Amino acid sequence: MTNTQPNNPLHGKTLESILIELVDHYGWERLGYRINIRCFTHDPSIKSSLTFLRKTPWARQKVEDLYLRMKAN
Repeated sequence: MTNTQPNNPLHGKTLESILIELVDHYGWERLGYRINIRCFTHDPSIKSSLTFLRKTPWARQKVEDLYLRMKAN
């Protein structure tokens, strides 16, 4: 099997693993400040955030963009 997306840094990453890395790096408070969405600012949890992000493409895109910026630094 060939690697079909060799230049995609998100390839093989689950949304859950991305979110966990962001929370480990920033914490919920700073993550909510950087991406101001309710699932990060009011009683945040991985489960509730994943539920929201899976249904909301614009929010998922913001999370993926922040993850890429974090990895670039």
